Amino acid sequence: MIDHVNLSVSDLAASRSFYEKALEPLGITVLSDYSAAVGLGTGSDDFLWLVERSPVSQNVHLAFGCEDRAVVDRFHEAALAAGGSDNGAPGLRETYHPNYYGAFVLDPDGNNIEAVCHQ
Repeated sequence: MIDHVNLSVSDLAASRSFYEKALEPLGITVLSDYSAAVGLGTGSDDFLWLVERSPVSQNVHLAFGCEDRAVVDRFHEAALAAGGSDNGAPGLRETYHPNYYGAFVLDPDGNNIEAVCHQ
């Protein structure tokens, strides 16, 4: 089981703003805030760390599971409003399996962030 993931980002303030807004529909918030790192998660478990350093993480695909398709839709809308770039509108991806409903957005450093529901 994965305990946490670090993403090295080029601009911590920009990435924090993006992730706070994009992941809010999933119930994920900032739990820890240090000068060069921010931890996001749920409850008291910060499992996603944004760390300002180089080299910057590139070509990362990070997918968040959602309990229903409406949350996937809200993620996509929030992530675009937060400045993300569309990388795949919400919809079925039947090539993965018949109930794979996902949406994809590129973060400020170009990483592919996904919300997915398998119901």
